[in-house]
Amino acid sequence: MREELLSLIEKNSRIDLKELAVLLGKDEIDVVNEISKLEAEGIICGYHTLINWEKTSIDKVNALIEVKVTPQRGQGFDKIAERIYNYPEVRAVYLISGGYDLLVILEEKSLREIANFVSDKLSTLDSVLSTATHFVLKKYKDHGTIFDKKKIDEREVITP
Repeated sequence: MREELLSLIEKNSRIDLKELAVLLGKDEIDVVNEISKLEAEGIICGYHTLINWEKTSIDKVNALIEVKVTPQRGQGFDKIAERIYNYPEVRAVYLISGGYDLLVILEEKSLREIANFVSDKLSTLDSVLSTATHFVLKKYKDHGTIFDKKKIDEREVITP
């Protein structure tokens, strides 16, 4: 039940508990108890709303920043990652493979704010060797959700 439950609520965290119980073939109280256990174990870490900011009048700029660092003895990348993710502007930090070590995701109001974060905060950290900043120009899909899904014309074609 766990894997199926997690898959369902990952796609829709607002799903009604009764509907969830029906989909899982379980009693509602069993589903509630399982969700509580998953939260207590730190498997469910939070609930989020995905917003298409391009459809609002609010300006948001997203950036993906690749960071090359010198890992610290005995702590690897964890200590520097912790230092970075504690900045309130940082939305996510990932340890990645390839030419860079960490991927930092920022969301700010302007390109200038992101540039200032990189130059004033990120680049000044002792362990940081180099960075490469990529700005998100358009989101097509995020968290499994397709933005601006094409509407399919399901009307029947009538020919003479």
